[in-house]
Amino acid sequence: MSENFENSQIDHQNQPNNQRDTEETESEKKVIEKDFVPHFLPTYRISSKFYALPIIFVVIIAGILSYLTYIEAGVQFDGGYLSEEEFGALGGILNGVIFTIMAAASAFLIIYLVKKRGIDVLKYIFGLSFGFLSFFLSLFFSSIIVYLFFLQFPESPSLVYTYNAFINILLPIYVGIFTLFLLYGYFTSKSIFTKNIIVLYMGLLVGASMGVLMPLWTTLAILIGISIWDIFAVLYKKGPIKEMIDIASQGDTNNDMNKKDIQEKIESGEAVYDTSKLEIGIGDLAFYSMLTSSALIQANSVIVMILTAIAIIIGTGITIMGLKRNKILPGLPISIFLGIGTMLISWYIISII
Repeated sequence: MSENFENSQIDHQNQPNNQRDTEETESEKKVIEKDFVPHFLPTYRISSKFYALPIIFVVIIAGILSYLTYIEAGVQFDGGYLSEEEFGALGGILNGVIFTIMAAASAFLIIYLVKKRGIDVLKYIFGLSFGFLSFFLSLFFSSIIVYLFFLQFPESPSLVYTYNAFINILLPIYVGIFTLFLLYGYFTSKSIFTKNIIVLYMGLLVGASMGVLMPLWTTLAILIGISIWDIFAVLYKKGPIKEMIDIASQGDTNNDMNKKDIQEKIESGEAVYDTSKLEIGIGDLAFYSMLTSSALIQANSVIVMILTAIAIIIGTGITIMGLKRNKILPGLPISIFLGIGTMLISWYIISII
């Protein structure tokens, strides 16, 4: 407050010079580059200028899949370990706690395996996970699309026979072949574009499915719980994500410099981290699209979904700004909390109009 007041007393003619000096000071700061994590880790690489594009993409496609499944096809579940119909909000909160505990336990197990077997073990962990999720989620959503397609024709015995043959025989074969190609690309391709496509695809599938499967309180509890866990996992010195990044960057050229010296330069403002290129985790994309998909089908409003997506993008932008002074930051908390707040407020306003 006092700094702003003093600056307001400076003669107007001096302001351009002060601004120029500030810009020169910024340009003189040492820029510390961050090494990319290994290629097989499920992150989306992109220039910071276009960080919103993958988020917009997964939000739109996941929203379409959720709408087709929940609204058009009428496929509705009361997902979670405890039914919200029976236990209400308490059931949703407990679902979120259980989901968060399981996610935390899985993360610690993975980091244990990495320490014992090396970081390459993640290839097989993520490969198996991608194969399982890709097959069953692709089969689920493609069967919804096929079902809606066949609904456009008058029902007849031949149509029913064709539909059953396609759904029960041909579609699983097609999806199985597609999954094999996806895994082949994941394990063998060195193309960043190919990797980005796989990360987007898996992220939107998981987000759309959770948006459809999980009722409102369970969705909110999961997102809040995972966001809090994300803070611990990334920022705490023994957090599994931080440990994984440290292990992955053991060959970082910056390790030749004293880490303490780097931190001191960052804190003093003498240096900043390079934020021209980013890596967005597949989990971030999945939970962003989960929230927007839930906003769409729970509020039954495209406007609420759009406003929620905008809040998420703004939150991600705020997080990116913080990366100049931090090597890594959790991608969920700011975006998810802004998104949830925007969703609830806009939903309430629209409901009373």
